[in-house]
Amino acid sequence: MMEKLTTVLWFDHGETRRAAEFYASTFPDSHVGEAVTAPSDFPDGAAGSELVVNFTVLGRAFSGLNGGPQFQPDEAVSFMVLTDDQAETDRYWNAIVDGGGAASACGWCHDRWGFRWQITPRTLMEALLAGGGEAKRAFDAMSTMGRIDVAAIDAARRSA
Repeated sequence: MMEKLTTVLWFDHGETRRAAEFYASTFPDSHVGEAVTAPSDFPDGAAGSELVVNFTVLGRAFSGLNGGPQFQPDEAVSFMVLTDDQAETDRYWNAIVDGGGAASACGWCHDRWGFRWQITPRTLMEALLAGGGEAKRAFDAMSTMGRIDVAAIDAARRSA
């Protein structure tokens, strides 16, 4: 059954299935679903080629469109993944960066297709939501990091 609202991600030709398979192998509650083939030739592809691949990441429905090189993802849209501990943070961060992506600052990285990910420990979000000095200390600590160090955030939260 098709979802009422699905996020569609634009990929260069032939990359959609590879991306969907990578996401499904990286995140729990994820899988690659049905594909839709083009019923006729289109500007950047031929009839019968894989046009759309449906997939789920962390329980959320997505469709990937093999659209071509015209459009590239940027920082205007990102995926935030809340993590429970350092091991989970490291697992996702390393999978994305080591899978052909690149590290950035403050918990951000991007995958090899250019999509931005915020791998964010819950303790950081809890500190920011607490406000005041706790939020400032956690924010200041985060601002010095690439991949988030959970122990350092927790220490910043506790210091006064």
